[in-house]
Amino acid sequence: MFGKRGNEGSVKVGGAIAPPPPVPAAAPAASSPSILVEPARESARQQVTPPPMQTPQRKRPARTDEYYDTKAQVFSALIDTIDLSQLSKLDGESAREEIRDIVNDIITIKNFAMSISEQEELLEDICNDVLGYGPLEPLLARDDIADIMVNGAGQTFIEVGGKTIESEIRFRDNAQLLSICQRIVSQVGRRVDESSPICDARLPDGSRVNVIAPPLSIDGPALTIRKFKKDKLTLDQLVRFGAITPEGATVLQIIGRVRCNVVISGGTGSGKTTLLNCLTNYIDRDERVITCEDTAELQLQQPHVVRLETRPPNIEGEGEITMRDLVKNCLRMRPERIIVGEVRGPEVFDLLQAMNTGHDGSMGTIHANTPRECLSRIESMIAMGGFALPAKTVREIISSSVDVVIQAARLRDGSRRITQITEVIGMEGDVIITQDLMRYEIEGEDANGRLIGRHMSTGVGKPHFWDRARYFNEEKRLAAALDAMEAKTKE
Repeated sequence: MFGKRGNEGSVKVGGAIAPPPPVPAAAPAASSPSILVEPARESARQQVTPPPMQTPQRKRPARTDEYYDTKAQVFSALIDTIDLSQLSKLDGESAREEIRDIVNDIITIKNFAMSISEQEELLEDICNDVLGYGPLEPLLARDDIADIMVNGAGQTFIEVGGKTIESEIRFRDNAQLLSICQRIVSQVGRRVDESSPICDARLPDGSRVNVIAPPLSIDGPALTIRKFKKDKLTLDQLVRFGAITPEGATVLQIIGRVRCNVVISGGTGSGKTTLLNCLTNYIDRDERVITCEDTAELQLQQPHVVRLETRPPNIEGEGEITMRDLVKNCLRMRPERIIVGEVRGPEVFDLLQAMNTGHDGSMGTIHANTPRECLSRIESMIAMGGFALPAKTVREIISSSVDVVIQAARLRDGSRRITQITEVIGMEGDVIITQDLMRYEIEGEDANGRLIGRHMSTGVGKPHFWDRARYFNEEKRLAAALDAMEAKTKE
């Protein structure tokens, strides 16, 4: 079954092409068409019985060049021994056990001097190379990692607890790294190579992936993975983390519930998508929600959700579906709410039109550092789309469409905070008028360098969306939250 010898120039591993290491002079030969290929297999199985696989979340020692040389020889012999097309027909656990058995035999036949723990590390690495994402597997298994940043084969960084640190993980070479990148993007029907060196994709768990390959990336492929926790965060958890006060969280719940048009503003890694996910929890379950994203990553829990995703051009440069195409089309799909994962171009005009023509409660995120800058960026993106409208007309469209801007920020100590909840009131002359309901003020830092601050009320009596809250019978809860916020501010 696995007696097929691989191509001398390249090896097909999990749907991607990667050049194997040099083939050892004496590779095990197939002796039957079954999975068993070496005559010494039964005796080797009796001599070498690996312990149960340890969890990939443990701390790994730094790898030596000798380890990678041994792994290259074993991997090459394994590829010569098995037929990966047949291996792919097995379920994951059976395929892993099959690879472990054959690798144990190879180690015994070639008489590699390895301890049990080293052999277990090698078995785990090779199984990950063939069946998974290679050295990335231990990092993907950890739920405490927010980002994985691979800068070529020899350097990998991770973000843990808001801080970026270097990981001990590295790849055999850039060819292996590119092979894993190809495997990831091929799962969503995309490709990355010299003719198409930039690609966005996602993992099966929804984690967002960006790949930029040579010749654009000088030192080898650059792979960035934005991981998402298995358990989706809620506003209550954000309160426990200190990102917002309980009173502020109540105001955000009401904003999501009463169908305010919301724009979430913030920098890269500030938690915009997490906050957007939290707000969508308060959408009524009988509403039809349509999401538009470059790479699908929103995790809505409502039963009536239609998820749309953009498409890049094919190799001939045709077939591209842009974000604006999606937003314009979803207006024909009878949406009650439209959610745009990230607004970055002229599609903002179509979103504003939707907000202003009966699709209340629509939401989106924008990269900006303040609510005022967010509104300026919306104006700039409309101009980028070639709309020849007077500046005052554009601002009137913005002020009549957007109800609330929520500002998220990643502070210098790595913590994430909701720093402002800002209402868009209307126009005064040629200027858009806003008012803050709440803001976060930094007061200093502790002995460990952690910033100390607090969320403060701005003393606004009734917010501009008060009538909307009263329509949804939320005015009493909103008044109580604003009063409690103001009382804490005066303490």
